[in-house]
Order: sequence, then C-alpha cells, then structure tokens
Amino acid sequence: MYKNFFKRVVDFILAIIALSILLPLFIPVIIILLLTGEHEVFYLQNRIGYKNSTFKIWKFATMVKNSSKMGTGSLTVRNDPRVLPFGRFLRKTKINELPQLINVLIGNMSFVGARPQMKVDFEKFSPEVQQHVYDTAPGITGIGSIIFRDEEKWISEAEGDKHEFYKNHIAPYKGAVEMWYQKHISLYTDLMLIFITAWVIVAPESEIVYKVFKSLPPKPVEFQ
Repeated sequence: MYKNFFKRVVDFILAIIALSILLPLFIPVIIILLLTGEHEVFYLQNRIGYKNSTFKIWKFATMVKNSSKMGTGSLTVRNDPRVLPFGRFLRKTKINELPQLINVLIGNMSFVGARPQMKVDFEKFSPEVQQHVYDTAPGITGIGSIIFRDEEKWISEAEGDKHEFYKNHIAPYKGAVEMWYQKHISLYTDLMLIFITAWVIVAPESEIVYKVFKSLPPKPVEFQ
C-alpha cells in the first residue's frame, strides 16, 4: 500500500511545503546564476524513471553548456573543469538538486527512491536490475545517493579507463543497493534515509547507513 497511493500523497504534500519554505533560497540562487557563468538557471536532462520511462530531471545549472559532450562525458570527476565556480558550491551543498522538488510535485519523482540514471549509465546495470530498479518512482535521495555521495572521488582516483571502472565496479554495487531498497520500501525506511541524507551532509565521512541498515550488501573494498 505504501509503495503506491500513500507514498505519492506524502510526496505531494511534502513537495508543496518544501517549495514554500525554500523559495527565499531559490531567489538569490536564480539571480546569481543569471549574472554569472553561462547565465543559465535550470538544467533539464533526460533520465530513466518509473517503469523505465523517460522524463526530464530539473537541476540548477552547475556546468558549462554541452558538458556531456566534453571530457569524461556522463561521468563527473573531482575538480571537473566543466563545473562552474558557483556550480561547485551548489554541488557541494546539494542545493543544485533542490529543483527536483518540481519533479516530485509533477509526480515523476519521489523524495526517496533509486537515483534516476542517464540512459548510458542505466544500460550498465544488469538485465535484472534494469527490469526492477524503477518499480517505484526514482528519488531525490535514497540509498544509492547516500552510499555513492563520493562517486566523483572514486572515479577520479580510479586507474585506467573511467567508464570501464564505472561499468565494472560502480554499476554492479549501485544496482545491488538500489535493489535492496526495492525489497525494503516502507515509511520507516524512507524516513530513515531522509534523516541519514541530512546527517551525511553534516558528517560526510559517516558510515551510519550501514549501522542503521545492517542487511545492506557490504561495501566492496574498492570504495573503502
């Protein structure tokens, strides 16, 4: 029951409340983006969502235009030169993710769920993960967002081809933890993931997620 109607009702109410509270923050961010960098406020990008449908995700613009066709493409590395100065602040504080509240209001995203992937990265998941990872709407935050908050660092430090590292190491474990979420969806799980998201922003080195959810697949040595 929670996975469907009730989860959507909670998302809709919380999205209205959050957008109302965050409006005073949005206004200066919008003004700064209009006056700096590429003078772009929002960045809309195609992502894979509920039942593998495609939708456009909303974010504050943080990178130069056509960044997906430059450098490492769909992968972002630490100190990526494509990221604009103000964009670095937005990404570090996760403020760039807040416009996804619009997606929650529309209904193509939830507060908590699997992160919506670009098609090129979605295709790196195993067939089983591709089939079930979006049995519920993707989320602004979730188990994958928390565990892979250092993804840029891991990719930057990987030796050899960055895309092969993502395919062979990141995608399998990301798929495993997102499938864990699909099997453990509940109001309790979602509330705890929201709390942990706030906690790791303040304490980024914390491994509290593994202490709260002891049944999670163990973290591979590559990410420790």
